[in-house]
Amino acid sequence: MKKYQVYGLGAALVDTEIQVDDNFLLQSGIQKGYMTLVDEARQHELMGLLQEHLVGSHRASGGSAANSIITHSYFGGSAYYSCKVAGDDNGDFYINDLSQAGVAIDAEKARGEGITGKCLVMVTPDAERSMNTFLGISETLSEENLNVEALKNSEWLYMEGYLVTSETGRKAAITARNYAQAQGVKVALSLSDPGIVEFFKDGLQAMLGEKVDLVFCNEHEAKQWAGSDNIDDALAAMKTIANTFIVTQSDKGAFIYDGKTVEHIAAKKVDAIDANGAGDAFAGAFLYAITHGFSWLAAGKLAADTAAAVVSQYGPRLNKEDYQAILQQHQA
Repeated sequence: MKKYQVYGLGAALVDTEIQVDDNFLLQSGIQKGYMTLVDEARQHELMGLLQEHLVGSHRASGGSAANSIITHSYFGGSAYYSCKVAGDDNGDFYINDLSQAGVAIDAEKARGEGITGKCLVMVTPDAERSMNTFLGISETLSEENLNVEALKNSEWLYMEGYLVTSETGRKAAITARNYAQAQGVKVALSLSDPGIVEFFKDGLQAMLGEKVDLVFCNEHEAKQWAGSDNIDDALAAMKTIANTFIVTQSDKGAFIYDGKTVEHIAAKKVDAIDANGAGDAFAGAFLYAITHGFSWLAAGKLAADTAAAVVSQYGPRLNKEDYQAILQQHQA
């Protein structure tokens, strides 16, 4: 038995989620549905424009891989997370939030001089999320932040594709993947965002190496990778980079490939309010399920129901009790 089921590697971002309309995105020059990297000055400018919207905003520890790792932990899984935060208020908040969620972290190894990363998550009435991210100190996440002992004592390594935007982060991901594969630790990667696939495909390929065990992506990202609008081409392309994969389709469900057969599962019908974190929740729930004896298909159904619950409320995560309620439905 390994100490951790999942070792996560990704950005540490303190999220502020805000409700806006399409007109605000258009007037502010924000690309809808994408994650856009911005500098601190641009983020301050956006915060000024958003002042009247901040009444309903809230702060939460975020970052794609972190959301997945916390989901896995809330289901009852064991997890470790490697990231980089500063010695500021947001850094303290972030580490405490992870610890309260039951995720192991080496606070000393994660600390550095600088500013903790922040992400503005703007949600429109159609539930789409558009993110403007100032990476801050997360941009300097490097091999020094890895905990190889924790990684060796994990069943899975899970990395976010967003790491490709940082030279040191990409190198850390490649080092972690190589070490994991040498130690017999399975490797999973999320493609993260259509823009990441469009502009950083070569870097993602370097992170993937010859092949990883599992890739998570959505339909848009898979088609972007394949360079085709045909879903069959997209699924075929995923088979060239991963032994198994998940391609989510929002309210249409998801394709699950267990290494032998591609199956499609339906999405639970809900009133979508906020898509932020849905893919992260899917990945976290799926990783929990496959490390706790679920079949690939059963894991996909648990993950789909978890993602559906997340999009039906504001914020990227549920209350801990909600995860347990979903789990009980799938264990009955």
